[in-house]
Amino acid sequence: MGTATGAYWHEPEGSELRWMGETSTYFLATGEQTGGAFALVDEQAKRGESVPLHLHRDDMESFYVLEGEITLYIGDQPGVRARAGSFAHLPGGTVHGFRIESETARYLILTTPRHGQFYRAITLPSREGGLPPLESIEGPQIKRASEEYGVEFVGPLPDES
Repeated sequence: MGTATGAYWHEPEGSELRWMGETSTYFLATGEQTGGAFALVDEQAKRGESVPLHLHRDDMESFYVLEGEITLYIGDQPGVRARAGSFAHLPGGTVHGFRIESETARYLILTTPRHGQFYRAITLPSREGGLPPLESIEGPQIKRASEEYGVEFVGPLPDES
């Protein structure tokens, strides 16, 4: 890491790897590394993985789909299929959720440092060799992190109600 400018770089898969179930999250940039400017994570998840409708009033979030296909639910709009190359920006306070539709999907999430800390709080460090941890994140831990970082779950995805 460059001490004079704060600049840094790392090799592919050289960033910190954490897991939530079978979803891998590489922390490419944290608020600490960017001087509080942003956080960037690279996630890969399997078909059927989903995040229910939720919002975070003070934290924007943007998605860029690198591989695969995701259905995004934004506001009261019907779900939209986002394939590789698709981008979505969600200002703070926007209700949203998503589900992985392809066998696997890989996507970048650009967000605020605070929301990046939420991701850290709901994931566990990988085991040696990048393997998922043997334990899993439990509901109470997600609930505590949601309260601490201002994430409000508002309901299931529209076609899961």
